[in-house]
Amino acid sequence: MACRRRDLHVEETLLSFLSIAYALECQTAKAVTNEMYCCTSAKGEYFVRVTNYKTYKEQKAELEWTAHLFEHGVGVPEIIRSVKHSLLERLTVEGKERLVVVFGAAPGIHLPRSRWDASVFGALGRQIGRMHRVSQGYIASGTTGQIGHWHESPEYDFGSAIPAEETRIHDIAIEVMAKVKALPQEESTYGLIHGDLWLENILVDDSSRLTMIDFQDCERHYLLYDLAVPIYSALEYSYTGSGSILEYERSITQALIDGYREEHELSAEMLAHLPLMLQLKQLFDYNLMHLYWDAESLSEEQVRLLNLYRMRIERMHA
Repeated sequence: MACRRRDLHVEETLLSFLSIAYALECQTAKAVTNEMYCCTSAKGEYFVRVTNYKTYKEQKAELEWTAHLFEHGVGVPEIIRSVKHSLLERLTVEGKERLVVVFGAAPGIHLPRSRWDASVFGALGRQIGRMHRVSQGYIASGTTGQIGHWHESPEYDFGSAIPAEETRIHDIAIEVMAKVKALPQEESTYGLIHGDLWLENILVDDSSRLTMIDFQDCERHYLLYDLAVPIYSALEYSYTGSGSILEYERSITQALIDGYREEHELSAEMLAHLPLMLQLKQLFDYNLMHLYWDAESLSEEQVRLLNLYRMRIERMHA
């Protein structure tokens, strides 16, 4: 990732904080995104998240789950505890409180688009399946109360942001939501998921070992959704092959499913709802466009994307 414009005051504050709160003597801190910093020390490289995206209790629940996954061999980043042995610390930056998490640098890279083939998707399926299997016992421990159910998020409130005159889209959204909510919520089908496994949130090393990063959108959802998102991401953003995209879709989907089933149960009955989950994901992205784009100053590219999504949602439903 490219670094954004450096904010020296924030970086200096962060370096001082890491020295005191984590006993990490980092020499540099460079912004990777608006809330993530890459910090280097003599001991190695760390990624530090500085955000108020969620409350302290919500972030703590996310981090406790991630730490549990790491301890049980799931490919997630290691969370570095503070000198107080805490997963999460408070930091005041420019008069505003932020929550700080320090991650150990995970092995691997963001794969070039051309390398997202069936073999990598097979490995990804195994990693997702392992995550879901390990999480079943964790849910039973009763420590996940602050991780909400997917439909509680305002980003799934399709009726609030999508323009009222798009009546066909609203009808489709109501029908899709009703169908998803009617699916069986059993231990093998519903639980804790990453929720945002698009391909930029996956690192792959030379031995095809995968690390899933950025668990900020974790939620309670149908486990199948964690399989739908990387398929959707590959087709939407990553496919660069010269052959048939439909054949590519079949090959990566089958590999993902086969890999997943090596680690976790996935019934044929539940798998039949994969197209429904892809519809839900597409509606979700369409809603985000309306939530976060300025309708009064849309660029030509944004108008093009809105029209494309609207047409695809209507055609996919038909």
